[in-house]
Amino acid sequence: MHDPTDATHPVCDATDFAPDPDDPAGRGSGLTDEEEELAVEQALALVGGSSSRPGLRWEALGEGRGGGPGSDPGDLTEALPEAPAPAEDRPGSGVRSSAPPPPLPPPPPLSWDRARATAARAGRAGPPATIRLPLDRALGHVLAEALGALSDLPSFDTSAMDGWAVAGPGPWAFGSGAGLLAGRGPATALPDGAAVRIATGARVPPDTTAVIRSEHAHADEAKGLLHALRPVVAGQDIRPRGQECRSGEQLVPAGTVVTPAVLGLAAAAGYDALPAVPRPRVDILVLGDELLTSGLPHDGLIRDALGPMLGPWLRALGAEVSGPRRLGDDAEALREALTASDADLIVTTGGTASGPVDHVHPVLDALGAELLVDGAAVRPGHPMLLARLPVPGQSRRTPDGPYLVGLPGNPLAAVSGLLTLAEPLLAGLAGRPVQDAYRALVHAEVHGHPHDTRLVPVVHRAGRAGGRDHVAPLRYNGPAMLRGIAAADGLAVVPPGGVRSGTEVEILDLPWAPATPWTEGCFT
Repeated sequence: MHDPTDATHPVCDATDFAPDPDDPAGRGSGLTDEEEELAVEQALALVGGSSSRPGLRWEALGEGRGGGPGSDPGDLTEALPEAPAPAEDRPGSGVRSSAPPPPLPPPPPLSWDRARATAARAGRAGPPATIRLPLDRALGHVLAEALGALSDLPSFDTSAMDGWAVAGPGPWAFGSGAGLLAGRGPATALPDGAAVRIATGARVPPDTTAVIRSEHAHADEAKGLLHALRPVVAGQDIRPRGQECRSGEQLVPAGTVVTPAVLGLAAAAGYDALPAVPRPRVDILVLGDELLTSGLPHDGLIRDALGPMLGPWLRALGAEVSGPRRLGDDAEALREALTASDADLIVTTGGTASGPVDHVHPVLDALGAELLVDGAAVRPGHPMLLARLPVPGQSRRTPDGPYLVGLPGNPLAAVSGLLTLAEPLLAGLAGRPVQDAYRALVHAEVHGHPHDTRLVPVVHRAGRAGGRDHVAPLRYNGPAMLRGIAAADGLAVVPPGGVRSGTEVEILDLPWAPATPWTEGCFT
């Protein structure tokens, strides 16, 4: 791949390829990502009051919320500080207050890796369903069962080449005629000293010693004798029965994604339909009164970037996705949409914080949802959430309805939520393995958050002159920006405190990374 820093790229300015010391996030402002998000949180706290949500239940699928050894997710309230009693309720005051005690604060957010692991476990919580799909509809699904060979493959000895089937030592006598063709019934046994023309794929007669390719033989038509131009080895150019597999042998394991090659193998093995895991069905709900669906931003209104982006992204993760529904900032419309959905997963955008029009938490509370992840220690995107909705009409203690992934409204923060929660959840629901983590060398210092993980868009580059392959961090990585992720083929998982140039970081590949050689550009 080319390097945009090379002088052969005159359209790229050298300042595009390294972080500005005065603007490490590349936003053109003096604020870092963390300072910007902190300012937003403080502003929301001033207008929205406390972020405590005492009505919601937190569950971490076996993981302690505090992240420390020995934490107990089954008794979270015992780990929280007890609120002080009002003065009227203190012993000796002689006065009892009718006001309820202040609500306990919610548990701290999960670490990034625990939030991601919680989503993965949620997707694998129940056995996957199985459907049978004809071959022309199975592409991209995941096999629910291993495919076993229904017969030997090939099921009879066949010729690997156009040529001559011969028996015994030569020269060999042959007669006239077209010989043996593919798709015909079994031929009679071939006597020693005899030869017969044979086509590729044709059934080899019993007692055949070898097949001689046409170009390696000379047929004397006048004498009716065939002569080999090269030594003949017994069994040459014959595909013996069962060479590829024997009946009952496993061809591919359960959990394999059905590719065109898998379809071809299944057809060759005699399958007309495949046992597959149905694709998870996803509904997208876009929240926010300030969003436009067309035209230029104006008068405080902005274009909806998530509606066009989420559907294709979720399809790339193996889901069947309905068109996005735009609800605005309407709590009742959100409640009706959640209760009416028959999807396996509902993805919402925006409204996950505690501002005056952030309705996701109150609506989930009213519906009796079970919170599995309520915030993650990751930047951007920390207000993300994962919940399980109850089946309408059932008790709050049996929340086995659809899942909900609440994404922050800022575009790159929403991408962070997609990769942290939606991707591992959908992998479990679809029977796919979760993306394998790997590490890569990073060329450049990457600033980190003091306490939280950062997800930073990167692009892979080949090493020069024998150097190691590496990743380069991209600029324009603020929570509201998409310019960096549009040029990226992965996200670097940067631990708190950041990393130095020349160290390795964990990488999350984007779904389309292997197919986009154009990702390098003037964005680093």
